Amino acid sequence: MSVWRDWRSLPGEARGGTVALGNFDGVHLGHAEVLKAAHQARPDLPLAALTFEPHPREHFRPEDPPFRLTLLPAKAAALEALGVRHVHAVPFDAVLAAMSAEAFVEEVLHRGLGARHLACGSDFAFGHRRGGDVAFLREAAEARGIGLTVVPHLSDAEGPVSSTRIRRALQDGYPERAAAKLGRDWAIRGEVAHGDKRGRTVGFPTANIPLGRHLEPARGVYAVRATLPDGRVVPGVANLGRRPTLGGDPVSRLEAHLFDYEGDLYGQELAVALVAFLREERKFPDFPALVAQIATDAAAARAVLSSGA
Repeated sequence: MSVWRDWRSLPGEARGGTVALGNFDGVHLGHAEVLKAAHQARPDLPLAALTFEPHPREHFRPEDPPFRLTLLPAKAAALEALGVRHVHAVPFDAVLAAMSAEAFVEEVLHRGLGARHLACGSDFAFGHRRGGDVAFLREAAEARGIGLTVVPHLSDAEGPVSSTRIRRALQDGYPERAAAKLGRDWAIRGEVAHGDKRGRTVGFPTANIPLGRHLEPARGVYAVRATLPDGRVVPGVANLGRRPTLGGDPVSRLEAHLFDYEGDLYGQELAVALVAFLREERKFPDFPALVAQIATDAAAARAVLSSGA
């Protein structure tokens, strides 16, 4: 799979496909339906996905707290797993924000990507001030000989599956509900940074991963599975929060202890999947009390993960 960041100068192999349109934050089951529809409409063409980087909300509201479910590397990996061969990560900047819906279809989709078929959700909107909707897209695409498939919302018992609902489930401490809508466990992916190394002194060394632009889920302790750079998946327990017992941190971070693992992970990229929420973050009276609770949390995480969660 290839990731392309410039729609103006694409090589021939990256043009002329069937293109799924959307932000694809999380790449959830509803997004999978759009990709499936794109492929089924033209199975003879390479499957591509057009998304925006950064997310338009990050451009228009940069002061908002981070909210992303998937940053581009994780998004691209999830799209690849669904059969996408080309990811067009179109830079969302002031120029694109000011581009009219007509210009977007002509310059980006038609001339740039050479799209031969499009697929999108029923609420897809694009162009300056979201001036283009699916009705406009259908007419503009047809005028250029481009097909369009509009995919209705995928719904469950509680309503349409959406990135917003997944974010809310994670912020409320229900990673299993998020996983049900994603089709996989939600993971924080990032580079392991140096911490204060207190954990290793008490038998619980941790891999510390800053949240960066990821959404901050409910603070607390989780049973996790970490995917290492070599593809191995290791179970563990993780604290996500600001460590109030140790004086408190200005921002939250993820500290994952991987069971029965020995090795140096500093500077390497891990994907730590949140499997189950075990308890809320809280302040303990002293460090020995915290260490005792970590041992209890590790045992609880082992039990949850060994049960097939």
